[in-house]
Amino acid sequence: MVGNKPELLLPVGNVDSFYAALEGGADAIYLGLKQFNARGRARNITNRQLQAMVKIAGKKDIKTYVTLNTVIKNSEIEEIVQYLNFVLHCGIDAIIIQDWGVYYLVKKYFPNLAIHASTQMGNHNSLGTEFSDIRDFERVILARELTLPELKSICAKSKIQTEIFIHGALCYSFSGMCLFSSFLGGSGANRGLCAQPCRRSYSENENAKFLFNLKDNQQLKHISQFIEWGVSSLKVEGRMKSEEYVYRVAKAYRLVIDSNNLEEAAKLLEYDFGRQKTEYFYGENIKESIAKNTATGIQVGKVLQVEESILTFESNIELKQGSRVRIQTPGKDDRFTLKIKELEKNGNLYLIAYNKGTPKVNDSVFLTGIKEQRFKSKLEDIPLIRIPNLNFKFVQKVIKEFKFQETGKGKVQIFIRIGSLDWLRKIHLNEPDGVFLNFSKSEWKDFNADAPFIQKFGKKLFIELPRFISEKSISFYNDLLIKLGKKGIRNCVISHLSQKLMVPSGFKIISNENVYCFNDAAISQVLSEGINTIVFPYENDFENIVQGSYRNGIVPVYFYPELFYSRMPVKSTNEFIKND
Repeated sequence: MVGNKPELLLPVGNVDSFYAALEGGADAIYLGLKQFNARGRARNITNRQLQAMVKIAGKKDIKTYVTLNTVIKNSEIEEIVQYLNFVLHCGIDAIIIQDWGVYYLVKKYFPNLAIHASTQMGNHNSLGTEFSDIRDFERVILARELTLPELKSICAKSKIQTEIFIHGALCYSFSGMCLFSSFLGGSGANRGLCAQPCRRSYSENENAKFLFNLKDNQQLKHISQFIEWGVSSLKVEGRMKSEEYVYRVAKAYRLVIDSNNLEEAAKLLEYDFGRQKTEYFYGENIKESIAKNTATGIQVGKVLQVEESILTFESNIELKQGSRVRIQTPGKDDRFTLKIKELEKNGNLYLIAYNKGTPKVNDSVFLTGIKEQRFKSKLEDIPLIRIPNLNFKFVQKVIKEFKFQETGKGKVQIFIRIGSLDWLRKIHLNEPDGVFLNFSKSEWKDFNADAPFIQKFGKKLFIELPRFISEKSISFYNDLLIKLGKKGIRNCVISHLSQKLMVPSGFKIISNENVYCFNDAAISQVLSEGINTIVFPYENDFENIVQGSYRNGIVPVYFYPELFYSRMPVKSTNEFIKND
């Protein structure tokens, strides 16, 4: 192996997993407090625990990063300001963010806080790392959907640190671009409350299938390449996982990073109790990344007999007190988990007591945890400092800062988005004030700006860039903007703030709903980038818009939201890798 040894970054969801990460060999840990992080359903860390963890980890030269990787509402700005003040005085090494409003507040009021761009920010090409460098991010956490050639190219061009996920759960959608949970039941992933609809079964021709249920990420055999290419940090997903998971995964990747011992590492990961594994886009067969069921853990046998409060099953793996098993009816969501407190064993037959669930003969038995090692569940007694809240006048000054110049009441402008050139022939010229051309790459190749029916729209046409632009497609969209600009189409809609680097001077730029402007601070930052106006996010609500002071944005009123935005193929096709 060549190159500098990367950081091994481990998840911490509670005190037990904190000590598991330290003992497993973490170089750094990341964790979330009780609010404003993408794992809002986890137990997470208290303020007092954070102070102690920073001190304990610091004594071992282990860095601590705090996640603030959700979007925030206008009503939460005061709380966010106090939050930033607190984590700064705790002495953390960096904060991981998604929201451009948080970025604005950090840079203006807490400039000594180092910031990492969360994978929720959607950075997936060298434009993202370049723009993050310009905006003084310390590190970019890249999208999971990159191929090996793309990652290699981005790392070669990047002037700042890069971080990638090497192990753990995967989302079907690009992180930060999923609306399914939000529109299914109001629990938005971008607010840290994902209900995991991708893990559910869906009916197709009356047959229920797991169409979006991805296997777990595992990148053991690619670690040497990541080191060679200069990846700065190798990250393990799992802030809601057990301390045993954290410890085993840490030990496994520590072995590979330090000595390239793939064989021993693979043995350790056989018992991480996750789903089936995939190398995802770093592998050779992306179509095999969908799991046929949602089962986590290792299937060890079946239920043989059910009596009152006693369950008899077979297991091909030795079980001990403290082990956890899940009983699940095949093909159904009926399941429950038991922690084995007492057991009787006869060969590979086990009798255990149960006091919940309704197990049935032939139910599957999964081993989901082994209590091999007990980690501390109480933090060491560390002297803590009292961190005072910011004074009222300062906080009010921050909140009242966001006042935007209004254009005054006038004609309400109407913008429409079309996905095909055929729609342009059906639009009456005088009806819209602007038309967003949301075309595919192939349709842009056939676009004739000199056609009379296109020329008549003139300055009303906007070139809308896609959310995902692969590394090899950057030059295509660069050339497209230059070519159409010469033809008089000098309006552009960007889907990622870094795309402004592609736009020629003299263009009018609108940021669409995917550049999340959920609050006035985010709007201030985006407008400061030379953006003319913004489209409010689909997940916004009337109350939040009214609480803000920006009145010149575009409000979506009729749309079909893309619930998933994914690079995964649908069913059997694999052509997307050639076309995106």
